[in-house]
Amino acid sequence: MNRYAVVMAGGGGTRFWPLSRRQMPKQLLNISGNDVMLNETIKRILEMIPPSNIYVVANRKQTRIINRLLIQEIPRENILFEPVGRNTAVCIAYAATAIAQRSRDAVMCVLPSDHHISDVDRFRQVLDHAINAAESIEKLITIGIKPAFPSTGYGYIKYNSNSGTPCSGVYEAESFIEKPSIDKAVEYVESGCYLWNSGMFVWRVSTIMANLARYLPKLYKSISGLKEIIGTDKEQSAVEKVYSGLQSISIDFGVLERSDDVFVIPGDFGWNDVGSWDALGAVIPTDENGNTVMGKHIGIGTKNTIVYSPNRLIATIGLEDLIIADTSDALLICPKNKAQEVRNIVEALKNTGMEEYI
Repeated sequence: MNRYAVVMAGGGGTRFWPLSRRQMPKQLLNISGNDVMLNETIKRILEMIPPSNIYVVANRKQTRIINRLLIQEIPRENILFEPVGRNTAVCIAYAATAIAQRSRDAVMCVLPSDHHISDVDRFRQVLDHAINAAESIEKLITIGIKPAFPSTGYGYIKYNSNSGTPCSGVYEAESFIEKPSIDKAVEYVESGCYLWNSGMFVWRVSTIMANLARYLPKLYKSISGLKEIIGTDKEQSAVEKVYSGLQSISIDFGVLERSDDVFVIPGDFGWNDVGSWDALGAVIPTDENGNTVMGKHIGIGTKNTIVYSPNRLIATIGLEDLIIADTSDALLICPKNKAQEVRNIVEALKNTGMEEYI
């Protein structure tokens, strides 16, 4: 079976404000110091999937920056630009339709573009296992992450470790749970029956299409109508028209939470979605005081603090457990335990008409 990959690169990364902006979202930032996150995601799979079979789905507003930053190995005709974000179900349906045009029976890997993985070799082993499983069984397969701590920032997958399929190490996913309270997160981790929802999926194109047709028939019908014009000069206007009539819905809520054919493979490969500033320590080593620093910083009695300041010197005295992020036009200061609430700043900027800072 042919192997394809779809890298979803249309997100906004609002919890990483003020560094992440509309025109330069998190997936287009070089957080590790090696390359932008989108390219790092692609490089992890190049040994497994040829670049001609790798698609990128991005926001049309970022056309120029995507074309400039994306590694040259990826054919530019493999970039699918969405006129407006409609969440992951629509993104996946659009990509699956494009792949089906070339290979209806292909296996399709769906990967977020803005995650950090420290053990790349182990990740490839798990992904290869998921691909082999998808080739063997017509099921929807997701990769779950063994929890390292009781996170309230991730969704969870409850799975039955006693269930199985003809493929070893593939288990029935019983339910998907949104971000829990701390008490529930502790309960989930202690039970050993829950995994973090990584947002990584593997399935046959025909399998996801069948599930979209069953659970999201309007979306399926609308997107399927694009099949004959993808890659032609009519694609852009047709996609614009189709997207204007589609609801925004995630693949989790629209399909996976409703289907009885979802299975999960547990993974443990140093995964972090780097979803907010407090996760930066997973990418950048901390100093002897537990500080994570990118840029210029002088600290006296400063502990467990994140400092981002590539331009100006940040000097701190007696601070602990803070986030300080300084850009050319905005400064963020907040407690680390409020990192998930940074997205509220973006909403406040919208509501007060200060969209030039978004």
